[in-house]
Amino acid sequence: MPQIIPIKDLKNTSEISEMCHKSDEPIYITKNGYGDMVIMSIERYERAMRQLSMYQSIEISEKQLENAQVKDAKAALSEMREKYGL
Repeated sequence: MPQIIPIKDLKNTSEISEMCHKSDEPIYITKNGYGDMVIMSIERYERAMRQLSMYQSIEISEKQLENAQVKDAKAALSEMREKYGL
């Protein structure tokens, strides 16, 4: 379940840092009752960016398939494994 905290609680940085590292989800920060920011640990952020990059690669691949721009599957999988450390 996502955690939601008011912006005034950001004053306690060590507690917020601990919350970020304990949770696998981002923490939502509100200002005047409305969503304002999202914070997360560096590890979680990097994981999310790798996942986004992989999804973008899949989207590009689907467009290449539509345009008959294809290559050997073994070579393509090998490149993806190298790029994403799989």
